[in-house]
Amino acid sequence: MGVPLNFRSGESPISINNLTTAMNAVLDNSVRSSHPMFMNQLYAGVDPIALAGEWASSALNSNVHTFEVAPILTEIERSMLAKIASLWLGENADGSAPDHDGLFVPGGSIANLYSMILARERACPEAKKTGMPQGYVAFCSEQSHYSYKKCAHMIGLGMDNMIKVDCGKNGAMLPEALEAAIAAAKAAGKTPFYCGATAGSTVLGAYDPFAALADVCAKDNVWLHVDGAWGGAALVSKQHKHLMNGVERADSFCWNPHKLLGIPLQCSIVLSRHAGEFMAANSYKADYLFQPDKNNTEADLGDRTIQCGRKSDALKLWLAWKYRGDEGWEKLVDHAFSLAKFVEAEVVQDTTGAWALATPAQCANVGFWYVPPRLRPFNKDTATPEQFAEIAKVAPKLKDRMQRAGDAMIGFQPVPALNLPNFFRLVLPNPRHNSETKLRELMKRMDAMGADL
Repeated sequence: MGVPLNFRSGESPISINNLTTAMNAVLDNSVRSSHPMFMNQLYAGVDPIALAGEWASSALNSNVHTFEVAPILTEIERSMLAKIASLWLGENADGSAPDHDGLFVPGGSIANLYSMILARERACPEAKKTGMPQGYVAFCSEQSHYSYKKCAHMIGLGMDNMIKVDCGKNGAMLPEALEAAIAAAKAAGKTPFYCGATAGSTVLGAYDPFAALADVCAKDNVWLHVDGAWGGAALVSKQHKHLMNGVERADSFCWNPHKLLGIPLQCSIVLSRHAGEFMAANSYKADYLFQPDKNNTEADLGDRTIQCGRKSDALKLWLAWKYRGDEGWEKLVDHAFSLAKFVEAEVVQDTTGAWALATPAQCANVGFWYVPPRLRPFNKDTATPEQFAEIAKVAPKLKDRMQRAGDAMIGFQPVPALNLPNFFRLVLPNPRHNSETKLRELMKRMDAMGADL
């Protein structure tokens, strides 16, 4: 293509024609994440209205740290935060948003980090200046996102002090297990201060029992955070909102519209029910930015964050929400959940022996095995260790064939805690261009590709 990938000393300028050729090569060698058969990760596709917002945000090149350089973008962020807070906590009687605090942040992992910083501020405010003292412990489920462990490292808690809590067969945290873990920590002289729950776990799509967890946390003044990066989208659906029952009792909540809604990466929100928490936990009052005597200083968002540079990630969501309305998002989320149920039904009702259900549909996730003819019949409840060892080899090989054919991308993984060897985890983020027919046809192609494995 005439444009070297790497750089060297004395780099010469490249012509626009050659750059155009290089750009086409980048596109030709990239994964088409907007293709209906991209079901590999918890994001897919791009909402075209939101994409216009992404382009506008980049063209404006504004930094949403001070009101004076990003006035309307600051107000748009505040408006979107109020909307999400109303979905999470419920509107006030007069239709206004409830008390809340929050930010748009660079991804769900950073959102979880913010939640731990807020919890640390409440439990140990001196840690902001002197560091995290020993003896504090936090909790998350064994099926929670790996970022909880990383966040424990980043705030100085230590990964070993983020204690994994047992889950039930559906992958949801067991309240009695959390209660026992807290009691054991206290008996060992530790101070429990934080619990990270999950709405829509990464692999299984499980929703933790938030009300019961809130009861446990309240006994010991433990901060309860709900990571709704994936499954928090259920809040926009009347049919599925019950999965979030009790979430309004959490101290903090996060959601990634760049996942189920298809907003361009990245678009993530973290909220606290306690007004002023972000400023208390993160403020440094840099005097060259946040002067107390300048115009509109009270409207600045930047001192509440751990960043200085902040892109306007709210604009793209605001534009798309104004265009689609609550009803548009509700239809999209309902479609995603229903397609997962459809795949589950196709697997369960199969009479050929080609499919076996690993995990039932939860959120927009469903787990299954493809069973080649030589391994049929396969039953996970009666399978021998040898059969499990053989079925574990199938998903990696079949995925390789699908990728090489340019057909589909579907993730796979084991869940050792549930004694499940490698299985396909099919997820359906932003399935605007997907359908039952396309999914049924995909399963037929998978069967044809894997028949000789």
